[in-house]
Amino acid sequence: MKTQSNFNFWQRWLIVVSAGVMLYGISMVLAPDLLRQFLSLLAFGSPSTISSFGTEAAHYIALAHAVMGSVMFGWGATMMFILFSQFRPGNRTAWLSIAVPLAAWFIPDTLYSLWSGFWQNTVLNLVFAILFAIPLAATFRTKEE
Repeated sequence: MKTQSNFNFWQRWLIVVSAGVMLYGISMVLAPDLLRQFLSLLAFGSPSTISSFGTEAAHYIALAHAVMGSVMFGWGATMMFILFSQFRPGNRTAWLSIAVPLAAWFIPDTLYSLWSGFWQNTVLNLVFAILFAIPLAATFRTKEE
């Protein structure tokens, strides 16, 4: 009983974090100015730096952010579907369906962020990764061997 209760706690944690990914992603689409300012502050230390790149560059960055936000929203929705339909003790495929894409995103994104000098994105990546890694580690042993 305690194992199921623990599993349910971690599953709910993953649901909340996935909802956060969806909210962050859709915010990039629906509140582009606010998110552009946040990402400009994160990357350049000023909320207006991206806007100073010129109109064409700012419009292209807005498009790139909207595309990334849409992908994040879709990724969060996929995780939600897995969590509500297949993620339960004994379903290794559902567990892997969350863990493998997380690693596939984290490794190249973080390496490129470090290589290009945008360590701030690495910090943001670490926060997201840790929020997923804790419940994934906690539920790993409940998966079928």
